[in-house]
Amino acid sequence: MTRLPPLRSLPAALAAVAAAATVLHAPARAQADTTTWGLGLAVQPEKRPYRQFDDKTRLLPVLVLENRWLRVSGPGLEVKLGQAGGLGLGLTARYANDGYDASDSPALAGMAERKASVWLGARAAWRGGPGTLSAEWSGDASGHSKGQKLKLAAEHPFAAGSVLLTPRLALTWHDRRFAQYYFGVPAAEAAAGRPAYSPGGFVDTELALRAEHSPLPHQVVFADVGITALGRSLRHSPLVDRSTQPGLRLGWVYMF
Repeated sequence: MTRLPPLRSLPAALAAVAAAATVLHAPARAQADTTTWGLGLAVQPEKRPYRQFDDKTRLLPVLVLENRWLRVSGPGLEVKLGQAGGLGLGLTARYANDGYDASDSPALAGMAERKASVWLGARAAWRGGPGTLSAEWSGDASGHSKGQKLKLAAEHPFAAGSVLLTPRLALTWHDRRFAQYYFGVPAAEAAAGRPAYSPGGFVDTELALRAEHSPLPHQVVFADVGITALGRSLRHSPLVDRSTQPGLRLGWVYMF
């Protein structure tokens, strides 16, 4: 079932703003002593790997913001600590809507709620001839899963006529605690067709392409499309019925 529901909470709204902003290549626009920012809207289908999940399509606000000290990039914020040559360091805060309610799918009936979390961490990014290479570690600051993540990513923007294309490749490691909280089945929650399951850590692999075009001054339309190959222990969870996860975001931003 597809619908356009309102955002259910302020944290979810903040996450939506940040997540939608990933599609814009803000670093290319920001100057050292200026602030680049914009506002807009995006449409994003919410796909989850859970069996029979009630997929939704969300209309999201978009905020693009970057200056010498701050970047809205990815599903969160980065406070810049400094840069030496092409290497930049920063502290990150991200809200990840990884949780679920039992009502989200018949396959989750009888399961306890899994809550979304705020993730705090650090990021290092190197910009050079081959593009941008980055590494980001983060931990679950909300204490729900008590998990950790490590993401390694590479992207390289190039112009194709009037369109800016940015392919990217990302590997994200999730530890055992994350896997058990979101994709495990404790013995107390096991049921017919849903055996107890205790997964180990896993690595997701994402391949994606971002496209941006400015049809009018100050205005940018964008699309971000990708596919994620899910890690082995996640795929084997009785809660999951797929091996890959599609991703799509479409939208428009006015740059001030």
